[in-house]
Amino acid sequence: MERFTISLDDSLAVEFDRLIAEHGYDNRSEAVRDILRRHLDHWRESNDAEGPCVATLSYVYNHHERDLVERLAVIQHDQHNLTVSTMHAHLDHDRCIETVILRGPARAVRKLANAISSERGVHQGQLNLVMTEADPMRHESHGHPHGHSHPSHD
Repeated sequence: MERFTISLDDSLAVEFDRLIAEHGYDNRSEAVRDILRRHLDHWRESNDAEGPCVATLSYVYNHHERDLVERLAVIQHDQHNLTVSTMHAHLDHDRCIETVILRGPARAVRKLANAISSERGVHQGQLNLVMTEADPMRHESHGHPHGHSHPSHD
């Protein structure tokens, strides 16, 4: 592990310590590492739009909206290679929430999320995208048995 020292003015240090306490970090180093990881993720995404990512897209929609459920299914099926899983829950008589787990190139994942979120009847969509170092579409052997095989995507 590499060490380095930084200097903060007093007001920034006080505010940083409040953030540390609010988020439950054990120390400043943990907080700095977490902030740095987030910043680097954003930087990687802006510099490598085709880079691999994993993401969740959550959105609330009116299930009474004409043909919306079918339109959403078509959008996801058209990009089945990006969709890992979908969870659906009923919020009330009119509204449902879905959370879709996505993986693939960041640009394609964002495009799919935008297509779903912009459908008439979809409300309050939120994408949480995390850049990954390895291609999440490839299922390489990872050295432990668990009763199933991974298909090759070569």
